[in-house]
Amino acid sequence: MTQAIAPPLNLYESDLDLWLETTIAQLKAGDFYNLDIENLIEELEGLSGSNKREVETRLKRLIEHILKRCYVGMPDCYRGWLLTIFEQRDELKTLLRQSPSLKRHFVKMFDDCFETSLKRIRIEYPDYQFPDTWQFERDIDTILNASFWE
Repeated sequence: MTQAIAPPLNLYESDLDLWLETTIAQLKAGDFYNLDIENLIEELEGLSGSNKREVETRLKRLIEHILKRCYVGMPDCYRGWLLTIFEQRDELKTLLRQSPSLKRHFVKMFDDCFETSLKRIRIEYPDYQFPDTWQFERDIDTILNASFWE
């Protein structure tokens, strides 16, 4: 009976952090010949996707809480909703300041995020009426700053 021997793992598969350190050192030294290009591309694509997913997640949470604050008559909850609105706006502003190109993704995904948020909030608050469409200005600056409920 022969036993199959697993091929040795490469550095990327065996120690991601060490692989990152090595890749950074190779880039700094201009050692492009030894770069693990395939995995470097994979990591960069993953980073880009991660940032986009974070924008979407934070935008959905922001929209949900704006809708709650505007359409759910529960004054005892307003402060908590406002704090969540503040936090999501602050984090979105940071992301967009660090990566201004994510503004395109914010705008592109706004309608999808609104639809998802609306479905969720209608489940959470079935006794309240919510508009089928976003009732406010749609530009990023307004969404990230306006007090729609005043």
